[in-house]
Amino acid sequence: MAAKPKKDPLAALMALPGVGKATAKKLSDAGIKSSAGISKAGQKGLVKAGISAMISKKLIAAVTKKATSKKPATKKSPAKATATKAVSKAKSTAKKAATKAKGAAKAAASKATASGRKVAEKTVKSDGGNKVKSSKSKDGRKGKTLNIPRNLKDMPWFNKK
Repeated sequence: MAAKPKKDPLAALMALPGVGKATAKKLSDAGIKSSAGISKAGQKGLVKAGISAMISKKLIAAVTKKATSKKPATKKSPAKATATKAVSKAKSTAKKAATKAKGAAKAAASKATASGRKVAEKTVKSDGGNKVKSSKSKDGRKGKTLNIPRNLKDMPWFNKK
């Protein structure tokens, strides 16, 4: 008869997400053999076992998530089921109302942005009637020379019609 193959003692620990061979070895050396042992040791126990605080937090979260997902589904009483349905319906109604309000606020913000953009475009489109006049140079140079206003009345915006 062939001997039964021995089960790897680290296999139960390595089945957890984020636990490799090295981490499983550290836990095993510290006396932690299963996910129940991890939750019993807590974060301080895992840190004493040589695992960093961040990884120990992740490990505990993974163990608790795994434990809660394994809970068997129990049959609810009719009154409790009705109450649960009412609560879920109220939540969905509140969520719909919040979404609707959010959409209305977004539309108002969009409208305000569009009107602001229109004003900006009108401002940019203006042909620039406030330009400083230029004239041909009288001293023989090529190109045009800017006439610099000497007083307030020479300013282009002063004589608006």
